[in-house]
Amino acid sequence: MIKNGLIWFFNIPREYKRVLSVVGDSLLLSFALWAALSLRYDALYVFSPEHLLILAGVIPLTIMVFARIGLYRAVIRFMGHQAIASVFWGVLASTLLLVAASFLVQADMPRSVPLIYWTLAMVLTGGSRMAIRSAIHLFGRKIRPDKEPVVIYGAGAAGCQLATALMTGPEFHPVAFLDDDSAKLRTIVKGLPVHSPAELGQLIENRKVQRVLLAISNASHVQRSLILRFLEDFPVKVQTIPGMADLVKNPEAITQLRDIDVEDLLGRDPVPPKDHLLEKSTRNKVVLVSGAGGSIGSELCRQAVQQGAARLVMVDVSEFALYEVDKELRRLIEQTGSQTELLPVMGSVQKEHRMEVVMRSYGVQVVYHAAAYKHVPLVEQNVVEGVRNNVFGTWFVAEAAIRAGVESFVLVSTDKAVRPTNVMGASKRFAELVLQGISNRAPGTRFTMVRFGNVLGSSGSVVPLFRQQIREGGPVTVTHPEVIRYFMTIPEAASLVIQAGAMGRGGEVFLLDMGQPVRIADLARKMIRLMGHEVRTAEHPEGIDLVYTGLRPGEKLYEELLVGDNSETTSHPRIMKAHEESLDWAATHSLLTSLDRACHHFDCNAVRDVLLRAPLAYQPESDCADLVWKETGQVQLFVDDDGEVGTKLAG
Repeated sequence: MIKNGLIWFFNIPREYKRVLSVVGDSLLLSFALWAALSLRYDALYVFSPEHLLILAGVIPLTIMVFARIGLYRAVIRFMGHQAIASVFWGVLASTLLLVAASFLVQADMPRSVPLIYWTLAMVLTGGSRMAIRSAIHLFGRKIRPDKEPVVIYGAGAAGCQLATALMTGPEFHPVAFLDDDSAKLRTIVKGLPVHSPAELGQLIENRKVQRVLLAISNASHVQRSLILRFLEDFPVKVQTIPGMADLVKNPEAITQLRDIDVEDLLGRDPVPPKDHLLEKSTRNKVVLVSGAGGSIGSELCRQAVQQGAARLVMVDVSEFALYEVDKELRRLIEQTGSQTELLPVMGSVQKEHRMEVVMRSYGVQVVYHAAAYKHVPLVEQNVVEGVRNNVFGTWFVAEAAIRAGVESFVLVSTDKAVRPTNVMGASKRFAELVLQGISNRAPGTRFTMVRFGNVLGSSGSVVPLFRQQIREGGPVTVTHPEVIRYFMTIPEAASLVIQAGAMGRGGEVFLLDMGQPVRIADLARKMIRLMGHEVRTAEHPEGIDLVYTGLRPGEKLYEELLVGDNSETTSHPRIMKAHEESLDWAATHSLLTSLDRACHHFDCNAVRDVLLRAPLAYQPESDCADLVWKETGQVQLFVDDDGEVGTKLAG
């Protein structure tokens, strides 16, 4: 009966609901006055004409007061403390109207009656609304049987806010809280019992729970990692609510559930940045970021704006990427009130004159060179373009910086430059050699290299790929069961790049502490389980396949950050300094000349020979995989009538 009544109440138009509320309040207030008089006289009271006159005046005026303070605009199922406060002030006004009316009509009204009336009216008008609200929440699951039962991990403020939002929403039905705080166990919060995490298995079995929602926005990454490690063993999908900063900006974002961040799986909290190092290279400076539309480049741009750069020159060869980062940063400037002037410049780092003109025109003081081809298999299949962009692009931008009087030049390097087995890593190590050689002959510009591993969420990261594959039902592809990688978040990496650049005096190679290495196969398994699935086995034939595809050309089982063991600590706990082999500029320039000739002739074997001759510790593990080179078989050289060397395809 209650269920049918609630269904009917849900479906009637809101105007009718307001009429019902007005009629209900009128009856309840009339009953409150009759009950107050009956209690005072200790007998069933019969209204006198004076009291009927009072009732006829007080009730309509009270309804008007209720309407004025917005009580009839409040949706009962969403009522909170503010609505109760409105009831309090409305009933107080009604009581004062009762006293005034009894004085005007000279009715017999004992002094205790208004007090009893106020108490009863509060209980009846406020309590009736709370009762309906509780009934809606209590029977909501029965009314909407399609609502999925969920458990909320965290019975704090965020958890309570999430529970309230879910109770009134159409998708989820919270059945319990989990919390590690022993003081909260066995208590009732928002009408839901608080259980120990150890009782999750019982809740899954008894309440058919298939999803756990994390409401622990203030927890550190280490704490979240421990919680996720615990939840990984249960057959539930784990999702989380936005961070506290997002909730402050938009409280309604509480219901915008998202999959688990891989940062939480890694369980490492970033070290707070040293503000003086961040400001040294950015505040009130003219900063140029090459590759500004990329994952690291765009984050360097964000942090330059946040640190108060005077001008930010954003260089990228991709029109779309440049448009996107420019649009985002203009919104950021509008939100933060930053005074940074944005200057989006389209251009290739391989155009030395273009780079010099840009730097001179805007008076660039600091360059962050993030432009590079970084996808290992693609560079392996496009050898010449990879070398042109990564080696010569770096050289040309560095020479332009010297002539334009740039103060500081920071190269964003990679752990794949250490004992490289692929062209991408070798080209980045060659770029480091170039800057080390230039640093010795151009003391006016400080050249610094910062080397680190994979960043989460970058364009080539496995994490978004795994997430997409899991959502599509698999298979999840991993190159090798033993492959391991280091990971760091994009904001932390960019912050450390800026800080390391500020610490450089010229020619240093800095290494970022990447924490503990992660086995990619284990990461894939964790993501599969935490997204509510199982890896396919004999015990779980309905699970998602984990497929090993084999290492691709140039890939290594593990990456390193240091060629040798010769490194030293710095004043920053996450930044180390390496002492790597370098060449003088004459030797470096000779190698560059040979490499340029090999690229010009599109001779991939000659390119590889130069990379092998250079002190890069390059150890290719496969034949040249360049697609065009393989298709043609070979490229024949010839000399034209003017004595110029050219190329032609075999056959």
